Amino acid sequence: MSQPSGLDRRVLRRSQETFAGDVSLIASEFLAGFQAVQQIDRPAVSIFGSARVPDGSPTYEAARETARLFAETGLAVVTGGGPGVMEAANRGAKDGGGLSVGFNIVLPHEQGLNGYCDIALTFKHFYARKVMFVKAAEGFVIFPGGFGTMDELYESLTLIQTGTIGTFPVVLFDSDYWEEMVEWLREEMLADGYVSSGDLDLLYLTDEPAEAVERIVAVIGSRREEGST
Repeated sequence: MSQPSGLDRRVLRRSQETFAGDVSLIASEFLAGFQAVQQIDRPAVSIFGSARVPDGSPTYEAARETARLFAETGLAVVTGGGPGVMEAANRGAKDGGGLSVGFNIVLPHEQGLNGYCDIALTFKHFYARKVMFVKAAEGFVIFPGGFGTMDELYESLTLIQTGTIGTFPVVLFDSDYWEEMVEWLREEMLADGYVSSGDLDLLYLTDEPAEAVERIVAVIGSRREEGST
């Protein structure tokens, strides 16, 4: 086997150095994220939804009200820290006198940290950021959104389905937006045996902020009672 040329050796060395730098950066993001989660001194719920929802729209106001009610029950509110639904939820948490947390992400457009976060951290890597949403939360509320929101929804469901995390309540807000997706899951995934009926039972649809909060608070309370017995 021929020995690598001088150029090959330089490329290999540079690749190794780049790899080591990437690993170091990712590790530092995880450490900073875990340290931020440790600052959350109460149970929390993660709220997801589109960054493109404008202030004053029905979805924005519903997310703000939902977060306000969570805060009044003593739950912290965790979001992606950006605009739209994320801003609305962080803002609502502040309205309710609660703890507002934003785990932001560096993106070429759309995403800037909103001004309603008590605890804030900006990530470069999606996977480190998404771990913190799950690490911090005991429930999830998913408002209408696009690819990012779907990613957060399905990753949460996968982690619950596989037993990687506990069985947390997952509330889908705005039944008109979500019901066709849920129907497709039943008619296609469930019918073909790719998921079980118990998997779909994880999803709870509502159009009322108070009902979303009641659902999650009740499940959290039930789980804590089971854990204390």
